[in-house]
Amino acid sequence: MHDRTAAIDAIVELHRSEHGALLSILEAVQRTNEHNYLPREELVQVARTLGIPLTQVYSVATFYAFFNLKPQGEHVITVCRGTACHTRGSKPLLEQTLHSLGIPLDEDGMATSDDLRFTVHTVACFGQCALAPVIAIDGVIHSHITEEALASLIEALSGAKESV
Repeated sequence: MHDRTAAIDAIVELHRSEHGALLSILEAVQRTNEHNYLPREELVQVARTLGIPLTQVYSVATFYAFFNLKPQGEHVITVCRGTACHTRGSKPLLEQTLHSLGIPLDEDGMATSDDLRFTVHTVACFGQCALAPVIAIDGVIHSHITEEALASLIEALSGAKESV
């Protein structure tokens, strides 16, 4: 934990004088976290080091969808739920993903496997409507996705670690 404390202090010092420093700091803290999220104790440390109220740090962390307050899986699967994707079958794709990984969505519309291998969540729209239905896996967009193609992608991810 001491190494993490020192790393966060270094991030704060690196960005402290920038315009919009808090956003840059939170992005760097999240990016350097093993599970790509902002634990409460790290938010507290950022607030303390910057000398600002925790409520200010928390309000920024919860306002922007980019920030995660829960641990993220090694692989992140994002399913678009926009109108075009919905009408072209994104809901069954979401259900298939959750079923095949054996994880339910939580109250925030996110699901992470107990072993932290997978996180599944939805977005309102990727802005790729002509390519619907669209999903992203680890930041890579997959368009005109079918249930068969999705099953193959998930199978490849599921077996990736086991074949190592």
